[in-house]
Amino acid sequence: MIAARLLPFLLTALPLAAMAQDAADPTGATAQGDVAVTIYNDGQSLVQDDRQLPVNAGRNRIEFPDVSARIRPETVNLSGPGLAIVEQNFDFDLLSPDKLMDKAVGQEVTLVRTNPATGTETRERAKVLAANGGIVLQIGSRIEVLRDDGLPVRVVFDRVPPNLRARPTLSVTVDAARGGTVPARLSYLTPNLGWTADYVALFDAAKGAMDMQGWVTLTNNTGTTFTNAKTILVAGNPASGGGRRNWWQSLSGAIDQAGTESGPRERLGDFYLYPLAQRTTIANAQQKQVSFLDVKGAPARSTYEYVNGWLASSTEPMSASSVLKFSTSKQGGLGDQLPAGTIRVYMRDARGDPQFIGENGIDHTPMGSSMALRTGQAFDVKVRPTVEQRTRKSGSRWETKMRYTLSNARPEPVTIDLAQQGLWGDTRVTAQSLEGRRTSADRMEWSVPVPANGTVDLTVTFDTRY
Repeated sequence: MIAARLLPFLLTALPLAAMAQDAADPTGATAQGDVAVTIYNDGQSLVQDDRQLPVNAGRNRIEFPDVSARIRPETVNLSGPGLAIVEQNFDFDLLSPDKLMDKAVGQEVTLVRTNPATGTETRERAKVLAANGGIVLQIGSRIEVLRDDGLPVRVVFDRVPPNLRARPTLSVTVDAARGGTVPARLSYLTPNLGWTADYVALFDAAKGAMDMQGWVTLTNNTGTTFTNAKTILVAGNPASGGGRRNWWQSLSGAIDQAGTESGPRERLGDFYLYPLAQRTTIANAQQKQVSFLDVKGAPARSTYEYVNGWLASSTEPMSASSVLKFSTSKQGGLGDQLPAGTIRVYMRDARGDPQFIGENGIDHTPMGSSMALRTGQAFDVKVRPTVEQRTRKSGSRWETKMRYTLSNARPEPVTIDLAQQGLWGDTRVTAQSLEGRRTSADRMEWSVPVPANGTVDLTVTFDTRY
């Protein structure tokens, strides 16, 4: 659009008196008071802003600049001794060249042109007729369109429209019992300020150990900076009433067995709190990372896993999953609760340099959990499941013989954790070439050792109801 390209180099000028009523502090100071922010995983946050308010007895209109530009006005609460809210308004139409020109339609402005050769300025009054797809002006008896031709042109506006704000501003009318300076707390919810947990694991296969670094990543897209804020992160999410499915609920999951250990972290109901040790400034349009977990030498091992669906056969070998197994327990583990996030795994190559080998997401994980993190598909380790024979034994019973061919092209032996899913609760195993274990009503598992550069066949016969 012409206006969008043109306005950035139209130097917008305003009388100082008009600007003073709503301009940001030239020192960059904020109008916020003592700010505390509680941030949830779903991108929603609770902001609590303590300010000292000068009021007169009776009705007062109080403006709160520097609230979130994405504030949910219906969640606002203002509390203070002797204060009662009568009315509130949120002015979210922020001052910008485009908005200023839009609001000037039907008004007069001053058009300043500079002669590129002589530097001489000429001024003339113009009425803004339109600012939609281009700026149309009436100058005297002629109609003129401002062109995007690179000529030095600027527009001088007489005033700031009353409903345009330099900063997001909440206006509250209160009834004060008495005059003076009143300590007050402004609380509200805002979206677009959230956090995620990210983990970096350096796995040492030779030592059977890993180092784990946990990072909190704060992301602020509220349109407002929160200065020197006391910050608390909440691992877990209160219901928002929208019925939305949260992002971690679609994760593949890495918990083999949920833990039952308790840790020292502070709780809020069913959620864990992660307060940042120091106050921090969370700037708008910024990502900030803070470390919250640093564990060295936690026991870990790599293995392979293949999960087969019921009656699933393959005409060609399928890659097994590469899996990193570890624990979050106090003894022999990470010793902490893990907020939902992404774990990225690295290994050192022959030169000693850490290289990325895969990543996966985890759900909120209690302390003491056994973890199996799938990091990718194995190049040299394959499984080929085959339904060899299927025979009806009676009207409702079938006998199914499965063969699983496991191959290993690595120069060292491996163990593949093979699982058969989709079994009914009354399924019986009548024959198996390697002893397995029933881990649930619909799942059997076998740990199959496969020699270096070798192949192993596992045969199992199931007696099922279908």
